[in-house]
Amino acid sequence: MRTWVRDAAARLRGEAMTVVELTAAAVVAWIVAAVVIRHPDPFFAPTAALVVLGESRGRRLRQTVEILLAVAAAVLVAELLVYALGPGTGTVLLVLLLTTTTLVAIGARRALVVQATVSAMYLVVVSAPNGTLMPFRFVDALIGGVVALAASQLMAARDPLAPLVAQARRSYTDLADLLDRVNAALRGCDEDAARAALDRARQVDDCVAEMQAAVLATGETLRLGLRRRHLGKLAEVEATLRQLDYAARNIRVLARAGVTLTRRHTATPPELAAAIGALTSAVRSAGEAMAHDLTGADADRHAQRADAAALEAVRLAAGLLRTDPPLPVTMIVGQIRATAIDLLRGVGHDDVTVLDRVDEALGLSRA
Repeated sequence: MRTWVRDAAARLRGEAMTVVELTAAAVVAWIVAAVVIRHPDPFFAPTAALVVLGESRGRRLRQTVEILLAVAAAVLVAELLVYALGPGTGTVLLVLLLTTTTLVAIGARRALVVQATVSAMYLVVVSAPNGTLMPFRFVDALIGGVVALAASQLMAARDPLAPLVAQARRSYTDLADLLDRVNAALRGCDEDAARAALDRARQVDDCVAEMQAAVLATGETLRLGLRRRHLGKLAEVEATLRQLDYAARNIRVLARAGVTLTRRHTATPPELAAAIGALTSAVRSAGEAMAHDLTGADADRHAQRADAAALEAVRLAAGLLRTDPPLPVTMIVGQIRATAIDLLRGVGHDDVTVLDRVDEALGLSRA
């Protein structure tokens, strides 16, 4: 219980500002709709504010506007259908079909589809129009969305790099956690766990795509806020993203070789587990190096840790090549080398230096 309370308190400290922002946006939307515009029962104003603000975090301005319009359109479609057909099973079916189809067509995430559809369904089932078409609810949804849009821009202006820093940490942590899963499966010679890790590895491309989206959103925020001095950091992140993409692909190949190794029920050499463990540390340190570089903190310390851990992973893996290992182990060693190269390039080393140092660690001569 003590641990649970401590973790809950830590989560609240970390998300306290989010709680304040969501609450403030919902209250302001309610006040504007109920007091300023004098709409009766302005339920959809705070609802739309919460939905749009929750979905717009870290997104570009254009995407936020699309979310706003999608939520308002879902409410308007529901209101028009109920007014034309009256409440009933057929109306429920049409509202569900049209709302979900429209949101999926514009590329909305599943959470937004569910939230907007629930709002539309509330209008059909609980708060249906009483025979007079007064599109208060549509206007309320627009009010809530506009309040959320303003709040999202204020949040971004307060700390425009924060979403990108958070996404950088999340992306590298996802890759490191994947390596931990692979390593645990190899140490236990557990084919099922190795397959589960491979399934997770097939999803790691998402972290690269989310980083790219975060870079675009942050760049837009910086330009809108005339804070262009940070744009140079975004260029560095974009260069690093290519290496992150390569690293993610290499780790996926490593996970596939891990499945083959566990299928053969071959005991994992301790040196291999140590090498993957060092590579995991390198990934985590590389993520911290990027995050600290964006915030202006001491990034060099984390970059040096990533450098040392990546080369240690290669050195540990190199010893396996002298023992005539099975093919899957050789493949994993190759992916450790490739991932180490990508990580070292990502923390700022030039190509020639990286290849020389990695091959030296592997015991190869490039003369």
